[in-house]
Amino acid sequence: MRLATHEAGRHGLTLRRGQVPDAVVEALLTHGGRDSAVLLHGHRISTAMRRRIAEHPDPAIRDAHADFVRTMVERGVPMGIEDLIDAYGRPPAELAAASDPKLRAMVAETWRDRPIAVQLRLLTDPDPGVRAAATKAEHPGVPPEYYEHCLADPAVRANAACRVPLTPDQFDRLLATGDETVLHAVAGNPHLTADMVARLQDSADPSVRVAVAYSRHVTPETRNRLLALVEAEDAAGSDEAALALHWTPYQPSWLRDAPLAERLTYLDCPHTVFRQILATGRDLPEEAWQRLDNDPDVSVRRAAAHRPDTPPQFLLRLIRAHGEAAHTRPLLVDHPNFPRQALRDFVDEPNPRLRLLALKDPELPVAELRRLAASQESYLRGGAARHPNVTTDLLERLLVDPEPTVAENAAANPALSRAGMDRILAEAGL
Repeated sequence: MRLATHEAGRHGLTLRRGQVPDAVVEALLTHGGRDSAVLLHGHRISTAMRRRIAEHPDPAIRDAHADFVRTMVERGVPMGIEDLIDAYGRPPAELAAASDPKLRAMVAETWRDRPIAVQLRLLTDPDPGVRAAATKAEHPGVPPEYYEHCLADPAVRANAACRVPLTPDQFDRLLATGDETVLHAVAGNPHLTADMVARLQDSADPSVRVAVAYSRHVTPETRNRLLALVEAEDAAGSDEAALALHWTPYQPSWLRDAPLAERLTYLDCPHTVFRQILATGRDLPEEAWQRLDNDPDVSVRRAAAHRPDTPPQFLLRLIRAHGEAAHTRPLLVDHPNFPRQALRDFVDEPNPRLRLLALKDPELPVAELRRLAASQESYLRGGAARHPNVTTDLLERLLVDPEPTVAENAAANPALSRAGMDRILAEAGL
């Protein structure tokens, strides 16, 4: 209740997980008005509070969430289907038939488990934006009887061209459009025949050549030649070639489902992406795992390390040598085979990113916590502030850290006492 009187306190309260107590909702509405009401909706508040807001005398509060959602729809910002239902007060099937094409497009983009009857209406919607949204995702997809219709529609042609099986005539017509987006979509279609892939080999577009090189229908020699051409163009300064090589959406995903004997032929493939995908398998023989565990590319070794039976010492050695790939989940340090007892040893690592991993040990001794809390790197101090084993005096020190994020982490630690919370509020005049 005291926090609700302060702007930062209201912000924190509205970000809490779970349902907000009724009395706190009332305080937020009183002090935060429309800004707080925008975030108070759905299961976050009780039925009584939903009714209270719906009947509120101030229209700015009463309509806050609905107005926000409608604004986002108007701007094309994706909103969840539950938000749309809540804001417009209508079931999704009715929203899919709304008069506003922007709303229909938003429903088409976010209501992924819609019935086929609704999908067919969206595929033939008079608005091209709605049709494009209906085919943006792989599911619910385009039924076979609508393939020709969608491939002939400029609004959805590229979305369909990258997924549906193509006849030779359809393939020819798509190439004849001269549309680069359509060409890239066709090049990545997993259903292309060997003849179609062969016709794309001599494309002047480096992205198309990369897509062809990743096809299962080309020989190793052709693959090497195509990728070497793009690499040479990249070395010569071509932005298109650099994009095709380093930011390509294409992958040889078909390799995941290939028979084991075929997959094993890629153990010596000179192109890393093939070995990466091979390493995501779970049925490889021990000799193959040994090769992948010693692959010259660390990304391949990381992929192999995610298998269920990875040796503990390999996990430890890999992390010590190369750290974690923070963008990949789960982390290797969270692997069931990772030797958890080794975590606290990371406190002595010279690399601060490795020292951070020591904080994954929930029983890290206080002496080690103090060392990390005195680090120059704010993310190490912040990690110490979040740690469950932090002491009261150490928490007090981190609460006044010059880096705001560190102080916030300390203030959010469940170890902070009620007396400590009261003091913080009193010092803020709350």
